[in-house]
Amino acid sequence: MLNIVLYQPEIPQNTGNIMRTCVATHTHLHLIKPLGFSMDEKAIKRSGVNYIENCKWTIYENWEDFVSKNDGVYYFYTRYGHKPHSDLNYTDEANDNKNIYLVFGKESTGIDPKILKDKLDNCARIPMTDKVRALNVSNSVAICIYEALRQRNYEDLLRDEPSDEGHKGPRFLEDYK
Repeated sequence: MLNIVLYQPEIPQNTGNIMRTCVATHTHLHLIKPLGFSMDEKAIKRSGVNYIENCKWTIYENWEDFVSKNDGVYYFYTRYGHKPHSDLNYTDEANDNKNIYLVFGKESTGIDPKILKDKLDNCARIPMTDKVRALNVSNSVAICIYEALRQRNYEDLLRDEPSDEGHKGPRFLEDYK
Protein backbone atom coordinates (compact mmCIF):
# COMPACT_ATOMS: atom_id res chain seq x y z
CA MET A 1 0.00 0.00 0.00
CA LEU A 2 1.20 3.50 -0.84
CA ASN A 3 1.14 6.19 1.84
CA ILE A 4 1.89 9.91 1.89
CA VAL A 5 3.62 11.33 4.97
CA LEU A 6 3.79 15.05 5.74
CA TYR A 7 6.44 15.85 8.30
CA GLN A 8 5.32 18.91 10.28
CA PRO A 9 3.25 20.59 7.53
CA GLU A 10 2.80 24.33 7.97
CA ILE A 11 0.36 25.54 5.32
CA PRO A 12 -3.27 24.37 5.48
CA GLN A 13 -3.97 24.94 1.78
CA ASN A 14 -1.14 22.56 0.83
CA THR A 15 -2.43 19.88 3.17
CA GLY A 16 -5.98 20.29 1.84
CA ASN A 17 -4.75 19.91 -1.71
CA ILE A 18 -2.71 16.84 -0.73
CA MET A 19 -5.79 15.35 0.94
CA ARG A 20 -7.61 15.68 -2.39
CA THR A 21 -4.69 13.94 -4.14
CA CYS A 22 -4.81 11.15 -1.55
CA VAL A 23 -8.51 10.57 -2.26
CA ALA A 24 -7.79 10.49 -6.01
CA THR A 25 -5.04 7.90 -5.55
CA HIS A 26 -6.41 5.67 -2.74
CA THR A 27 -3.51 6.83 -0.57
CA HIS A 28 -3.50 7.10 3.22
CA LEU A 29 -2.21 10.44 4.56
CA HIS A 30 -0.04 10.55 7.68
CA LEU A 31 0.49 13.93 9.39
CA ILE A 32 3.32 14.36 11.88
CA LYS A 33 3.03 17.12 14.50
CA PRO A 34 3.53 19.88 15.10
CA LEU A 35 1.05 21.04 12.49
CA GLY A 36 1.11 24.72 11.54
CA PHE A 37 -2.69 24.83 11.53
CA SER A 38 -5.83 23.25 12.92
CA MET A 39 -7.40 20.43 10.90
CA ASP A 40 -10.77 22.18 11.00
CA GLU A 41 -9.51 25.37 9.32
CA LYS A 42 -11.50 26.69 6.39
CA ALA A 43 -8.35 26.77 4.24
CA ILE A 44 -8.05 22.98 4.39
CA LYS A 45 -11.69 22.50 3.52
CA ARG A 46 -11.53 25.05 0.70
CA SER A 47 -8.48 23.51 -0.98
CA GLY A 48 -9.66 19.94 -0.42
CA VAL A 49 -13.12 20.91 -1.69
CA ASN A 50 -15.69 18.28 -0.74
CA TYR A 51 -13.25 15.43 -1.30
CA ILE A 52 -11.55 15.44 2.11
CA GLU A 53 -14.49 13.68 3.75
CA ASN A 54 -13.25 10.61 1.82
CA CYS A 55 -9.61 11.03 2.85
CA LYS A 56 -8.08 8.48 5.22
CA TRP A 57 -5.66 10.30 7.50
CA THR A 58 -3.87 9.84 10.79
CA ILE A 59 -2.07 12.37 13.00
CA TYR A 60 1.03 11.48 15.06
CA GLU A 61 2.63 13.33 17.96
CA ASN A 62 6.14 13.22 16.45
CA TRP A 63 8.45 11.27 14.13
CA GLU A 64 9.13 8.57 16.73
CA ASP A 65 5.39 8.02 17.25
CA PHE A 66 4.90 7.64 13.49
CA VAL A 67 7.80 5.19 13.06
CA SER A 68 6.69 3.07 16.02
CA LYS A 69 3.27 2.56 14.40
CA ASN A 70 4.18 2.16 10.72
CA ASP A 71 6.40 -0.61 9.44
CA GLY A 72 7.53 -0.60 5.83
CA VAL A 73 9.81 1.12 3.35
CA TYR A 74 10.32 4.87 3.66
CA TYR A 75 11.29 7.09 0.72
CA PHE A 76 12.29 10.67 1.50
CA TYR A 77 11.97 13.61 -0.91
CA THR A 78 14.56 16.28 -0.22
CA ARG A 79 16.71 18.76 -2.06
CA TYR A 80 19.66 16.85 -0.59
CA GLY A 81 18.81 13.63 -2.44
CA HIS A 82 21.29 12.52 -5.11
CA LYS A 83 18.96 10.63 -7.44
CA PRO A 84 15.73 11.51 -9.20
CA HIS A 85 12.43 10.43 -7.66
CA SER A 86 11.81 8.35 -10.79
CA ASP A 87 14.89 6.19 -10.07
CA LEU A 88 13.26 4.74 -6.96
CA ASN A 89 11.49 1.41 -7.44
CA TYR A 90 7.99 1.61 -5.95
CA THR A 91 6.79 -1.87 -6.96
CA ASP A 92 5.68 -4.43 -4.41
CA GLU A 93 8.28 -6.88 -5.69
CA ALA A 94 11.15 -4.47 -5.02
CA ASN A 95 9.81 -3.64 -1.56
CA ASP A 96 8.97 -7.17 -0.34
CA ASN A 97 5.25 -6.34 -0.45
CA LYS A 98 5.71 -3.93 2.47
CA ASN A 99 3.82 -0.68 2.93
CA ILE A 100 5.57 2.18 1.16
CA TYR A 101 5.73 5.63 2.77
CA LEU A 102 6.55 8.70 0.67
CA VAL A 103 7.82 11.28 3.16
CA PHE A 104 7.75 15.03 2.47
CA GLY A 105 9.05 17.77 4.75
CA LYS A 106 7.60 20.98 6.06
CA GLU A 107 7.40 23.88 3.67
CA SER A 108 10.02 26.08 5.34
CA THR A 109 12.86 23.67 6.16
CA GLY A 110 12.00 20.21 4.86
CA ILE A 111 12.70 16.99 6.76
CA ASP A 112 14.96 17.10 9.82
CA PRO A 113 18.52 16.19 8.67
CA LYS A 114 18.85 13.87 11.69
CA ILE A 115 16.13 11.70 10.13
CA LEU A 116 17.73 11.74 6.69
CA LYS A 117 21.41 11.26 7.60
CA ASP A 118 21.38 7.44 7.76
CA LYS A 119 18.83 6.99 4.98
CA LEU A 120 20.61 8.51 1.98
CA ASP A 121 19.90 5.47 -0.22
CA ASN A 122 16.17 6.19 0.16
CA CYS A 123 16.43 9.94 -0.44
CA ALA A 124 15.42 11.39 -3.79
CA ARG A 125 15.16 14.79 -5.41
CA ILE A 126 12.76 16.01 -8.09
CA PRO A 127 15.07 17.36 -10.83
CA MET A 128 14.83 21.11 -11.44
CA THR A 129 16.97 24.10 -12.40
CA ASP A 130 19.27 25.96 -10.03
CA LYS A 131 16.81 28.90 -10.08
CA VAL A 132 14.38 27.14 -7.69
CA ARG A 133 15.22 25.64 -4.29
CA ALA A 134 12.11 23.48 -4.11
CA LEU A 135 8.68 22.98 -5.63
CA ASN A 136 5.46 23.52 -3.69
CA VAL A 137 4.96 20.46 -1.47
CA SER A 138 1.53 19.65 -2.91
CA ASN A 139 3.03 19.64 -6.41
CA SER A 140 5.90 17.46 -5.21
CA VAL A 141 3.48 14.97 -3.65
CA ALA A 142 1.48 14.76 -6.89
CA ILE A 143 4.60 14.24 -9.01
CA CYS A 144 5.96 11.48 -6.76
CA ILE A 145 2.73 9.58 -6.04
CA TYR A 146 1.89 9.45 -9.73
CA GLU A 147 5.38 8.17 -10.56
CA ALA A 148 4.88 5.45 -7.95
CA LEU A 149 1.45 4.64 -9.39
CA ARG A 150 2.82 4.62 -12.96
CA GLN A 151 5.37 2.00 -11.91
CA ARG A 152 2.52 -0.01 -10.38
CA ASN A 153 0.40 0.30 -13.56
CA TYR A 154 -2.02 2.71 -11.82
CA GLU A 155 -3.45 -0.15 -9.75
CA ASP A 156 -7.14 0.27 -8.94
CA LEU A 157 -7.40 3.70 -10.58
CA LEU A 158 -9.93 4.50 -13.30
CA ARG A 159 -8.54 5.13 -16.78
CA ASP A 160 -11.84 6.44 -18.17
CA GLU A 161 -14.45 8.89 -16.97
CA PRO A 162 -17.17 6.90 -15.18
CA SER A 163 -20.72 6.81 -16.56
CA ASP A 164 -22.48 7.42 -13.25
CA GLU A 165 -24.29 10.53 -12.04
CA GLY A 166 -22.17 13.64 -12.12
CA HIS A 167 -19.83 12.31 -14.81
CA LYS A 168 -20.07 12.55 -18.58
CA GLY A 169 -18.83 9.03 -19.31
CA PRO A 170 -15.92 7.56 -21.24
CA ARG A 171 -17.37 8.33 -24.69
CA PHE A 172 -18.19 12.00 -24.04
CA LEU A 173 -15.80 13.40 -26.67
CA GLU A 174 -16.55 10.72 -29.25
CA ASP A 175 -20.29 11.40 -28.93
CA TYR A 176 -20.01 15.21 -28.59
CA LYS A 177 -22.05 17.11 -31.18
